[in-house]
Amino acid sequence: MPKVEHQLYGDRKVFSVSAFNRGIGMHLGRLPPVWVEGEVTELRRNEAWANVFLTLKDPRTGACLSVTIARRTYDRLELDLAEGETVHVAGRAEVYELKGELGLRATTVERIGLGDHLVALERLKRELAAQGLFAVERKRSLPRVPRAVGILTGADAAARGDLVATIGARFPATTIVVREARVQGKGAARAIVAALTDLTAREDVDVVVLARGGGSFEDLLPFSDEAVVRAVAAARVPVVSAVGHQQDTPLCDLAADARAATPTAAGALVVPDLRELEAALEATRRRLGLALRARVERDRNRLARQGERLRTAPRLLVERRRAALDRSGARLQTLSPLATLGRGYAIVRAGGALLRAADQARPGDLIDVQLAAGALDATVREVHAEGSPA
Repeated sequence: MPKVEHQLYGDRKVFSVSAFNRGIGMHLGRLPPVWVEGEVTELRRNEAWANVFLTLKDPRTGACLSVTIARRTYDRLELDLAEGETVHVAGRAEVYELKGELGLRATTVERIGLGDHLVALERLKRELAAQGLFAVERKRSLPRVPRAVGILTGADAAARGDLVATIGARFPATTIVVREARVQGKGAARAIVAALTDLTAREDVDVVVLARGGGSFEDLLPFSDEAVVRAVAAARVPVVSAVGHQQDTPLCDLAADARAATPTAAGALVVPDLRELEAALEATRRRLGLALRARVERDRNRLARQGERLRTAPRLLVERRRAALDRSGARLQTLSPLATLGRGYAIVRAGGALLRAADQARPGDLIDVQLAAGALDATVREVHAEGSPA
């Protein structure tokens, strides 16, 4: 076994930090393989990585142990592990020399069963879903331009900084109301409910964001507490959940009106982008201008047509009236007695009265005969009654 190098200072042997960690690692390497039981948390796998990383946690004491296993070995096991499951891991103890961290280099993993927390969460999830708290139809739309955005986060949380920066950059006019609360550990659930109640009590707050950065399965448990989930579902205003990372799904995510993968994404959800709004307004203004000019042009053309019709209407009316008079005159001419006289007939009067029958006159009576051209005076010599021989 190689020796760990040291330096002599008189009778004192002094090891560098690297040498010390290396020596500890060598001693640990001589220990036999061991089996370790714990709940799976912080499981991280990526196709580009050679190893899969996870943390084993003792649910009774909270003690944690980092575990590394070759990705190919993990994939062959086909375990598809989930956060909170209890497993047995076989491997050797090792020390990460750069940081002096104790870990376990695993060779295999065996599933034992769901951890107590996961079992309880699954039961609570089913109960709340059956009560309709996660129903899609009860989720509300986020306000387009909120007067104020409430942010519920932990003290000195990076998530708060990301949210405030994003909202301020996108829509500076929106008021930001921050409420800090304990977001992990004992009493966190009560603190979250109290802060949420305080935020939604403000009349100007139109939407609330629950924000917390990533953490272990246990760290995020307060956001799956039944009281927190019910408070989110019953909130006066829409709630956006931005808790944990993309792969984390605390129960408040299911009850919230919207979920954001990151605080930055939550900021983009709750307020519009001022630049985009201004661009949209400018585009609308241009469209309105074009529409107005088109309307004015249409009205101008319509008025021009109407003006032309008004100018030509009297002439057309006169022409129509003249034509009507001509037709009436023609009809009157046809019905006129003069037209009858023109066809060879005559009008006979006796004493100024029209004679319509021969027996109205007697021999010797003077009569007037009106012709188409001129008139005659005559004396009746004989009267031939109707039906008598001529």
